[in-house]
Amino acid sequence: MNVKALKLFDYDYGNQWENKVSDHWDYTDFKNNESWRKGWISMDCALYNPNDDRVYLGITSFDADIFRAYDRKKREFVDLGYGSIANKFDAKFHRSLVESNDNCLYAAIALLHDSDNYLKAPGSPIVKYDLSSGTISKMGIPVPHAYIQSIAIDNERDMIYGQCLAPEYAFSFNLKTRESRIIGLLGSGYGGLAQGENIVVDRNGCAWFTWSVTRAWQDQPGPDAHRLCKYDPEKGEMIFFAGGLPKKNGDYGFAKPEAFFVFNDEYVYASGDNGSFYRIDADSGQAELLFTPVNGIRSRLSSLVKTADGIAYGISGRDGKCRLLKVNYSDGSFELLGEIKDSAGAAMWQCHDIVHAGNNVFYACENDNPYRSSYLWEISL
Repeated sequence: MNVKALKLFDYDYGNQWENKVSDHWDYTDFKNNESWRKGWISMDCALYNPNDDRVYLGITSFDADIFRAYDRKKREFVDLGYGSIANKFDAKFHRSLVESNDNCLYAAIALLHDSDNYLKAPGSPIVKYDLSSGTISKMGIPVPHAYIQSIAIDNERDMIYGQCLAPEYAFSFNLKTRESRIIGLLGSGYGGLAQGENIVVDRNGCAWFTWSVTRAWQDQPGPDAHRLCKYDPEKGEMIFFAGGLPKKNGDYGFAKPEAFFVFNDEYVYASGDNGSFYRIDADSGQAELLFTPVNGIRSRLSSLVKTADGIAYGISGRDGKCRLLKVNYSDGSFELLGEIKDSAGAAMWQCHDIVHAGNNVFYACENDNPYRSSYLWEISL
């Protein structure tokens, strides 16, 4: 396995994070610090387009520089002109980059700012990028003042679904009429976030989310609070399941889902509980644990990408201890492959998204590295 770290910025903060930034900084401190505003980014989502051989990237940036592409032919990053439409509160495309049938990319903007700026910030629009012309524009804002953590697209219905933060609304946005509708509330914020990293649309057109019970009469919502739900477009309503992902140690309750995956079969798949992998019955919402690839260290499994041979690949581990993971989702087996380190010894901090560019080449988004700007990783098998 050959691994390369591709650097949009190469700024090493060394001990500055521990000694100066710490956890007492807030949003304004980062915005006012030029080196962090101009020099630090996080790679949050990716989409590969084979027609132009580019990897399109959603980026976290305190400077609202949140949309670039990596041109594989030129071996360089390309500015896609987001600055022409940027608002100062635009912070990142989190897991919000999808492709439509009309040769356009659609994205949504997540927040970094605090509640004191809630009414000052306009909220996230749906962003449209035309792959043919290279033009970029902002469409309607689905939920005023609210920002969007992730979106998924149903190309048959010309519909985008998304989940907001904050509040944790679920919404639909019609790409033809630009009409939006709140279709559910996923959580109250009591006991933490309800939502995971992303949402998906299954082969029946249902959009999958997570939700959390509140139990406001208790100090905590309880060990079974995190549950599954889906929006059924035929019924026009959200179906809230009473169950969730079983915990890997067999304890009572449900593990919080981290990410969802669809592979064009009859199931929906998910991760959670330190990177464990689950299969979900798309009708009943009943989930079963298939495997936990890593034990003994902190881990996650935030993204999987399916290749033409019906195998999925992702990255497990975190905190600089990441390995490529090969998943046969049809029989629930897996194989851990090599570490994600380049020839100079740099290691991936953690992975947030991964795409396949053909010929056994993958691109993985490293995110939230506290010691330097995050890299786009090129992995060749």
